Amino acid sequence: MAYRKRIFFNDKQKAENWDRWQRGESMSSIGRHFDRTSSPIYPLLERTGGIRPPALRRSRLALTLADREEISRGLIAHLSLRAMTRIAWVGRKPVQDGSWLDRMLKRKPKMLVAIALANNMARTIWAVLTKQEDYRDPAKTVAA
Repeated sequence: MAYRKRIFFNDKQKAENWDRWQRGESMSSIGRHFDRTSSPIYPLLERTGGIRPPALRRSRLALTLADREEISRGLIAHLSLRAMTRIAWVGRKPVQDGSWLDRMLKRKPKMLVAIALANNMARTIWAVLTKQEDYRDPAKTVAA
């Protein structure tokens, strides 16, 4: 017997599988409809014990894509402004020698360093929020 390529059902085909199953058709007859055996039908039905899963939908409490985008852009805009302010203050309040920021300022233009600093802050904030831990300053961690 020749091997057939693996079949992946799209949403419309999955709905048709469930409709046929609920009407009482056997897995073999459903498979024949898709020119297959019952093998690809079984895992689809078995995952939920033969009961059609509810349609997926977002919680009304979840943020929409537009909301998340707006928050993200606002955060980055604020961090960029904060980073540019920090770079402007380098003359009045110098950075620690040998630090990441010091090395960047010696090699790159100030605007590029400000963008890199904003990116670094965003990544740090993301890590702290996702891990739900307190912030640990890398400079103090190395010294300890």
